[in-house]
Amino acid sequence: MSDAIKHECGIAMVRLLKPLEYYKEKYGTSYYGLNTLYLLMEKQHNRGQEGAGVACVKLEANPGEEYIFRERALGSKAISDVFEEINHTITENPESEPYKGELYLGHLRYSTTGRSGVSYLHPFLRRNNWRSRNLCLAGNFNLSNVDEILEDLVNDGGQHPRHNADAFIILEQLGHLLDMQVEKLYAKHRSEGVSGPETNRLIEEELDLAEILRTASKNWDGGYVICGLTGSGDSFVFRDKWGIRPAFYYKDDEIIVVASERPVIQTILNKRIEEVHELLPGQGLIVKQNGESSLQQINETGKITPCSFERIYFSRGSDRDIYRERKTLGKLLTERILEAVGNDTDHTVFSYIPNTAEIAYYGMMEGLDNYLDNLKLKALTDKNISASDVEKILARKIRTEKLAIKDIKLRTFIAENNSRNDLAAHVYDITYGTIEEGVDNIVVIDDSIVRGTTLKQSIIKILCRLNPKKIVIVSSAPQIRYPDCYGIDMSKMEEFIAFHAAIELLKDRGMVDLIIDTYYKCKEQQSKPKEEIINYVKNIYAPFTDEEISNKIVELIRPKDSKVEIEVVYQTIENLHIACKEHSGDWYFSGDYPTPGGNRLVNNAFVYYIEKTDMFNSNLRLPIYK
Repeated sequence: MSDAIKHECGIAMVRLLKPLEYYKEKYGTSYYGLNTLYLLMEKQHNRGQEGAGVACVKLEANPGEEYIFRERALGSKAISDVFEEINHTITENPESEPYKGELYLGHLRYSTTGRSGVSYLHPFLRRNNWRSRNLCLAGNFNLSNVDEILEDLVNDGGQHPRHNADAFIILEQLGHLLDMQVEKLYAKHRSEGVSGPETNRLIEEELDLAEILRTASKNWDGGYVICGLTGSGDSFVFRDKWGIRPAFYYKDDEIIVVASERPVIQTILNKRIEEVHELLPGQGLIVKQNGESSLQQINETGKITPCSFERIYFSRGSDRDIYRERKTLGKLLTERILEAVGNDTDHTVFSYIPNTAEIAYYGMMEGLDNYLDNLKLKALTDKNISASDVEKILARKIRTEKLAIKDIKLRTFIAENNSRNDLAAHVYDITYGTIEEGVDNIVVIDDSIVRGTTLKQSIIKILCRLNPKKIVIVSSAPQIRYPDCYGIDMSKMEEFIAFHAAIELLKDRGMVDLIIDTYYKCKEQQSKPKEEIINYVKNIYAPFTDEEISNKIVELIRPKDSKVEIEVVYQTIENLHIACKEHSGDWYFSGDYPTPGGNRLVNNAFVYYIEKTDMFNSNLRLPIYK
């Protein structure tokens, strides 16, 4: 993606099922679980570069000894910083053997709320003197109704949470239910005459995490995969009932491993794809203190809508199915690409915008090769063809070059806008001498186009230096029109070039009243329950075809001094579903949110956009809503 965006976090969990001496003998270290966690996190580094955290629970600890360990760090080097500090702790305290445990939980963070600092890094930890009431939590999630959950907590026993971020609220909600269950079990066994350590043993044995998760999550709205450990050794991973966020697991008689991406587990444990399973929507994997595990349906599923952006961009392309889907996305664009260059493959050079669009590029090239092969086949069936003609026909090839090269990373410490723009123009470089000026077309494929900033400031500007006849920018994803509320940092309408194009088209055609009407409709719904809210932002796009918006996008991203013809070709939503059959979550493109909270978010985002722009000025005569 030329416009990089922050996205969902990554999770990793390891549960060892044998005595630690077993791993010492077989793998040469009692820290086999910790080493596995490290590899799981490094292999998912793409999912979070703002911070990382690790937690460990030791089952065989005596009273007075620490049994929960945690380390967190900020920054792009957070994984190495965390494990260096863990190694230092182990080295400095060999007798107490810190981080030598059976349960490990790791997290990689990308923030989507704008909140930062070590206190916002997972895993979160809720402490208590009772082992069974300690709770460690980490996840890949974003809840759109955290205000409702907070209200429930306040109303249920008069709690007063110290934070309103969803991670803190979920920790307190689950912790509160855990407390209640422990107290209930304590009262039960004391009434039966049980006392001393036996009471704790029975409580820990009878804890029902599945019931806690069912009670807590019945009103959750959002996308999530949440992992948790108790101080007594129970653990869980739980996926949202819509299947928005992904989770995969592997288990045998030695180990249970959970991660956000399947190939990570395959590579580290050297397992076949069939051995790594996807956690189903609404399903929880519960592991008891004694190592017994079970899959339990926590929530009944409704409309299952796994995130399609995972397939297009976020997850690693080394997954078998994702690789095939991205190739298919590129291949399905062949016909529209050929139309854009007038079927003139002899005078067109095809390339991609590094690095995430590379797989879609291979699919595009496969489709173009098939097209050219069919042309050759027809030509070769001519009975009057000569040997020299055959030679010319067979010599025809689809022309490919690596035109765009990602050269440097823009340094964010330079604050002046002009300086930023100058630097942005040099983020990408080009390969000179590959284009016949004024004759050849250039086609470059990107996996998706969000803001269009890098296209305008760098890619198109530098491709124009080659002086081609035409530049065609291809997006393997449809037009991104709507914000996300399920864990991706795309929450503002002004971030989308497609939205700006639609607004400009409405202004051009004297349809500002539609903007005003949409604003009022969105504003009037703010006091309604989320279940009653309608996505009225769809009205902004309704008057226009996809092609009209694409053409307007070209006007917006064209560099001022460019005279080269430019066209933008987008994937269709229909083809997206053909390529990603099992991942129907397309709200970024269609506005069809799987949960009511999505409609509330998009309307609020539109209201916020209008109220902070010049839509209130005298030119548009839009009064502030009262």
